[in-house]
Amino acid sequence: MARIILKVPYLKGGEKTAAHLNNLVKYIATRDGVEKMESAHRLWHSTKKQQELIAQILREFPDTKDLFEYEDYCKNPNRGNASEFISIALEQNLDQISGREKYLDYIANRPRVEKFDSHGLFTAGDAPLVLAQVADEVASHTGNVWAPIISLRREDATRLGYDNARAWKALLSSKAMELAENLKIHPDHLKWYAAFHNESHHPHVHMVCYSTNPQEGYLTKQGIRKMKSALANEIFRQELIPLYGEKSQRRDDVKQQAAEAMGELIRQMKGGALVSERMEQLLTHLAERLKTVSGKKRYGYLKADLKNVVDEIVDELAKDSRIAEAYRLWWEVRGRIESVYTETPSEPPPLSRCEDFKPIRNRVIQEALNLGSGTMTFEEPASVETALPDATPDDDTPAVESAPDNTPAEPEDASEPPPAQSFSSGEKAPTSWWTEEYKLAKQHLHGDEDAGIPQNFEKARELFLAEADKENPLALYDLGRMTADGLGCEANADAAYGWYEKALAVFHAAEEEKPWKYTEYRIGKMVAAGLGTEQDYLQAADWLTLSANEKYKYAQYSLGGLYYHGKGVEQNHEIAFALYTRSADQSFPYANFELGKMLRDGIGCEKNSVEADRRFKEAFLGFVFLEEKGHDDKLQYRLGWMLLNGVGTEMNETKAKEYFEKAATVGNPFACYQLAKLILSDEKIQPQEVEKALGYLRKAVEAENPYAAYFLGKLYEKGEHVPKNISEAVRLYTLSAEWDNDFAAYRLGKLYLGGEGVLKDVEAAIRWLTFAADRKNPFAEYALGILYLKGEDVPKNVSKALEYLKRSAAQGNQFAQYRLGKVYLMGEDVQKDITAALQFLTAAAEQGNQYAQYTLGKLYLMEKDIPKDKEAAVRWFTLSAAQGNVYAQFFLDHIDEFKDPSVLLAGTRLLHHMSRVFADNAPPLKPPGQRADRKLLRKLREKKQAQGHARDDYEQTMSL
Repeated sequence: MARIILKVPYLKGGEKTAAHLNNLVKYIATRDGVEKMESAHRLWHSTKKQQELIAQILREFPDTKDLFEYEDYCKNPNRGNASEFISIALEQNLDQISGREKYLDYIANRPRVEKFDSHGLFTAGDAPLVLAQVADEVASHTGNVWAPIISLRREDATRLGYDNARAWKALLSSKAMELAENLKIHPDHLKWYAAFHNESHHPHVHMVCYSTNPQEGYLTKQGIRKMKSALANEIFRQELIPLYGEKSQRRDDVKQQAAEAMGELIRQMKGGALVSERMEQLLTHLAERLKTVSGKKRYGYLKADLKNVVDEIVDELAKDSRIAEAYRLWWEVRGRIESVYTETPSEPPPLSRCEDFKPIRNRVIQEALNLGSGTMTFEEPASVETALPDATPDDDTPAVESAPDNTPAEPEDASEPPPAQSFSSGEKAPTSWWTEEYKLAKQHLHGDEDAGIPQNFEKARELFLAEADKENPLALYDLGRMTADGLGCEANADAAYGWYEKALAVFHAAEEEKPWKYTEYRIGKMVAAGLGTEQDYLQAADWLTLSANEKYKYAQYSLGGLYYHGKGVEQNHEIAFALYTRSADQSFPYANFELGKMLRDGIGCEKNSVEADRRFKEAFLGFVFLEEKGHDDKLQYRLGWMLLNGVGTEMNETKAKEYFEKAATVGNPFACYQLAKLILSDEKIQPQEVEKALGYLRKAVEAENPYAAYFLGKLYEKGEHVPKNISEAVRLYTLSAEWDNDFAAYRLGKLYLGGEGVLKDVEAAIRWLTFAADRKNPFAEYALGILYLKGEDVPKNVSKALEYLKRSAAQGNQFAQYRLGKVYLMGEDVQKDITAALQFLTAAAEQGNQYAQYTLGKLYLMEKDIPKDKEAAVRWFTLSAAQGNVYAQFFLDHIDEFKDPSVLLAGTRLLHHMSRVFADNAPPLKPPGQRADRKLLRKLREKKQAQGHARDDYEQTMSL
């Protein structure tokens, strides 16, 4: 295998000639009868004296075993190879035999050196070198001088063009910057000289390197490896290129095999317990000793005897068969990769001495501190402490009953004739608005299968325009809606507003001519929605009250909605319930639907599930009847939703989809949204169906449906059914939030706090989270509470944090309940309150929070803050363990075995912590020649010191 040998001895300032080696050289060179081998004898077996000399050299200079010449001699121990090895071995250790001046003269003038002029010395640039001057310069330097020796096999040097001095001069000149970096010398201070020796077997280059600043420069083993890698990568560059793919594949195979074995060991560690009497003794001893330690209790600050205890605990941990095998496997993979860059891979040190696993020592100290102080520990993944939860599908896609103002419920487009009203002979009867031409236009708008009339927007618009010329307000209103939705024409909000304005003027004129409950209702609805006029809930409530007092069921229903939400009137659920009841008693299905919700949830009345079901069933039957008469898209959407969710009828997804498709054809944005979700939920969906669903979603977004924008944004964020595009996701979330979707605002807040593909913007995150929290979004309230509690991205504000967390917890957010339980249990940011902690933890545990269940189990078992209740402990541990909590299972398995389970739990926590270390800390795969950013290294050092490491503590940062 092609490789390069690099040896870097150095000559200390003022170093004297080594006497015993000097004598050795004189003996070799001058003794009487020294053998002068002729070429014919070179193939003969090496002489006894050569063999003795080689043995002496190997004793004096063990690293000469790595030389190419020694490999040649071992393969064929003839006289020629012995002579070559003896010569090169002594030459490469000449730095220990002679002084600087003699060394420089030797490498410049020795036999077979390739000379540029009168000597073979060269450096960068074309200026000639005067050997005497260079020798004096090097000899008088007071700092260290390094003397690298670079060797290649003869066949490699010839094949690759490195069998001449000019090629080496060009190579070394190009690598001067890296040479300086690895010698820790400023590039402007580096001085170097070299000479090429074209040996008969294996050519090599001698160098002399030093800094003009005598205080500068040092070389480590890592530096030598980097120098060697840099030179080898350049020399063998053309040959290495085709090998990279093969090497990567081989490395991937090793990684795959190791990953499979490691994965099984990690699973064993995660799910297992550590039962070790010695571990118990050591942890207990360390906990007691640490009580008397002052100052920072970090490994780098401990005295030697305590460090030894910590190391012993780590090595005791390594005796566990699972960890021992994982460590062996980890080092084996590391060694295979390391062998690409070094001749002799290192042996694995004890776990406590392995640089990549040293941080486990501070984890040991923390466990001992917890034991000594009796601190309550919370065994949970880091994500539970730091991550913000995702909203669940049921939470982030509000159903139809959650948005009555966004999905007009009642038939405000007059799907049935206005109520009868008496007029005098001189008055114009508004009932004439419901003409045959108008009814025909409605049939063309929605399609009428019974009458054989297909849906035709253009024909409907034509008929509505004819009626509009007669100042029919119903036709004017329908033209406004068609223009707004782009049915039969291009969507145009301004033109739609004009049509609505004309319709409202006719309704007002009719009302002024003679008050009528129908016109009062229509005016009230248009004012409430801001159609053809400014939106004004107060004025709308006045108009609807006039109509409702005349017992008009549509007005009663709409006025009930205003009281329910407190718009234009003071919020009053009891009045809303009464108004809905009066409307429902007149067989109005929308009112029955709202009553079903209020009875189900106990809003404005006592909870009554039986009566709620009855009201929902009446509503469903009423909607079916109305839809068969008018084919209204809002009715179709409502029926689809009820069938999809099994409200008031049996669940029937197929029938629901049919209703959604009917409503979607006329652009109903909520039907488009629900239909798209149904299509995309099919696991066997075809590409053309995906495009169809995305088309529905985009159509709904164009109609400003906030839930469609939010849902499409999530698809782009996660890269599902569409290419991942965070910028597009942010755009859609922003639209959805601006259309008052608090879940979209929460999502934006999460992204701006540091989500993938978005620059961190704490100010924007706080703005959107506050927007959502003001709309009582429990996840946003929780997020703000955590931010103010941690005090990392915003100034810490415990009172504000508790306010948000309690608001979220009051809405049933288990994450907020669990966090509040921890806060009151730990007593760090607030006064310890066991009663409050139990209240919040129990609330979270009853919702299935496994960490709250586990914490309650520990509280009831450990008998520290509350009386011991083994039965309750077992109950909570069982519920938590059923969700995969390994710590809860640990207590269930060992609940009767130990006087103090917390000691054994500490060891088990260390075992599980090691599983995460092995899972995250893959063996190093990058070559050692890569450069590290100095600013980054400085920041890491500062961060390390801030975490409690002494300045001279060389504990390595975990490679994650």
